[in-house]
Amino acid sequence: MSQPKLWKHQEYTYEKFSRTRIGYDMSDPGTGKTLTHLYIYNQRPSAGRCLVLCPKTLMQSAWGSDIERFFPHLTYSIADARNRLAAFAVDTDIVIMNLDGVRDLAKLKPRELAQLLSEFDHLIIDEVTGYKHPVSQRSKMAVKLSPHFDWRFGLSGTPCPISVTELHTPMMIIDRGERLGRSWTRWRNAVQVARQVGPMANHVRWEDRPDAHDVAMHLLRDVTVRHTFEEVMRDVPENHVDMKYFPLSNKLRKMYDELERTSILQLEQHDITAVHAAQVRNKLLQLCSGAVYYGPNEYEVVDPFRYELITELVLEREHSLTFFNWKHQRDLLSEYFDRAGISFAVLDGDTKDRERADIVKAYQDGKYRTLLMHPRTGAHGLTLTRGTTAIVSSPIYEADVLKQIKHRVYRGGQTQATNLLLVCARGTVEEPVYDKLNSRSQKMGDFLELIKEYKK
Repeated sequence: MSQPKLWKHQEYTYEKFSRTRIGYDMSDPGTGKTLTHLYIYNQRPSAGRCLVLCPKTLMQSAWGSDIERFFPHLTYSIADARNRLAAFAVDTDIVIMNLDGVRDLAKLKPRELAQLLSEFDHLIIDEVTGYKHPVSQRSKMAVKLSPHFDWRFGLSGTPCPISVTELHTPMMIIDRGERLGRSWTRWRNAVQVARQVGPMANHVRWEDRPDAHDVAMHLLRDVTVRHTFEEVMRDVPENHVDMKYFPLSNKLRKMYDELERTSILQLEQHDITAVHAAQVRNKLLQLCSGAVYYGPNEYEVVDPFRYELITELVLEREHSLTFFNWKHQRDLLSEYFDRAGISFAVLDGDTKDRERADIVKAYQDGKYRTLLMHPRTGAHGLTLTRGTTAIVSSPIYEADVLKQIKHRVYRGGQTQATNLLLVCARGTVEEPVYDKLNSRSQKMGDFLELIKEYKK
């Protein structure tokens, strides 16, 4: 059977990882990592079974769909919460399981786990940064799984957006600690320095040393691949980032100014922690987005202008993606899209797995004008090249998530110019948040400084 033709950079990855048998693919979103790693597995002579661990949203929509499209002779089963162990019992080449699925495997006795994985020898973890926290149960279980596989690969377009310490646990899975050591604490002490941030001796913030990234990449050079989108996908039309500014209404401006003033006083009177800063940030951004929350899911809409604007932006484009942060944004946008006669579907944590794949296919076929998506469930891995614009309704604070959003439309196979459209309330903290998104040094603990700098 004929094999899919690889791009030159995919051939490089295939050749290298076929030799090393382990590897961390750090290539940008949209460069075809899924196809490359299925190709590596498919080309192996006498390969055992393959386990793919990936975000829930990608099980069918990315991995299942690519197997059906490019390797129809391979069989696969989906191991979701309803049939976790049953999917392993089916005689398929590939088992696809969500990242949290390893928690269920942790309940097995060692002999039972060994028996379950006895026919497997190939492990692929898509968005392996989901296991970056060394003390989490699922990270510990992923590390425990890795010795059962001879071929082990991690994939992520944003491997260390906050700190190089995030490389340690993924590499424990991939190379069993050979390159960065087996102790997370020793790795942190080698690549970070503690900065005093409060009056107490234990009030410190760990920050990467200036050369930490270069040191890490040097240690990992023999088992890593990094292809940037702009370097390897030169035939894809350019992506433009545009800001869409608008003023707050008088009513919302008064409420926002008062909240900002009291929030700064609150932070100045206490030791700043990431928790405090995140709470203040979210309050300001939520109010700026036009709603006041008085319960986990209860809110009052103060000003809907932002959603009227976004609706107009969607109407101006044949196909787009619209990303929301909060429940009120999903509710308001759904209401305004319905009023405007815009065909759309919602992709968020409430969307069932099989529905996701159907929605993605329908969108690519032109059925929907836009998809209303939450960044945590719709920003990773999906190919949505029918769209040419990704609209961000409010600031996404993590730069790596914003990058993933852009690459839902700006990726291989795209034939039209694309743009990332950032909706921003003029004269609010949304402006410096957007400005800082590309700064690797910006942390939540710096949020007070960010506000003060903006107010000068």
